Amino acid sequence: MLTKRAIDNVVRMALDEDAPFGDITSQTLVPESARASARLVAREAGVFAGGDVLVATFQALDPNALVTLDIADGDAFDADQTLATIEGPGRAVLQAERVALNLLQRMCGIATLTARFVAAVDGTKARVVDTRKTTPGLRALERHAVRCGGGHNHRFSLSDAVMAKDNHLAIIGDDLTGALRRARAELPHTTHIEVEVDRLEQIEPVLAAGIDTIMLDNFDLEDLRTGVEQVGSRAIIEASGNVNLDTIRAIAETGVDVISVGALTHSVRALDLGLDIDVR
Repeated sequence: MLTKRAIDNVVRMALDEDAPFGDITSQTLVPESARASARLVAREAGVFAGGDVLVATFQALDPNALVTLDIADGDAFDADQTLATIEGPGRAVLQAERVALNLLQRMCGIATLTARFVAAVDGTKARVVDTRKTTPGLRALERHAVRCGGGHNHRFSLSDAVMAKDNHLAIIGDDLTGALRRARAELPHTTHIEVEVDRLEQIEPVLAAGIDTIMLDNFDLEDLRTGVEQVGSRAIIEASGNVNLDTIRAIAETGVDVISVGALTHSVRALDLGLDIDVR
């Protein structure tokens, strides 16, 4: 869940970055008494994410600013559609404009791209999930946007679950099964353990330790099918690597349970939104 605290932390940081000593343009050109009415308008079609972020950004500068959302998170919208209206002091609306757009454009871009990946695996059992390849400081917002697009979240941070990747395995050495069993014995029973493998021969030593999820990383389709058959129901099977809109359907059809897609957050294009303001 995207919490108010997480939103407020990001908004405060972004506003401080954008106007550390105030908005001198608005302060010198716009009368203090001026009021403004604005519409958030989509310049292209997409999926909406970030309604609470929009409200928080404008109300951080004026608690009495009125933000009316005409769409809910997760809803699709068309080009030229009005998504929200904002009314408040002209100076506050102008100062919040760029920060609000920066955050909303990125969130809507993520939600829109995620929806395309989710649609591509429709009819399979595969769940599309994000990764930790997020913008520093924006993970909570970006993860929320993935959910708005119909995707799911992987572990939120390094503190949430054990996930042994290739570099961990290289340091562990030859006794992989033993190391994983010792970790299982030391950890609370509620802690999830996932292990990444990049070769079929690594699967049995990992499964022998009783792990929860096995990630088949950068496997070709033939090896993915073999790996799925080999693992069976002994662990959740995640596929990762070389995942894009052209490949994800075939990956899903191998029978994996989860497909992680770094591109949902690290390569997304911000959606084109605009704030049309009428000063009165």
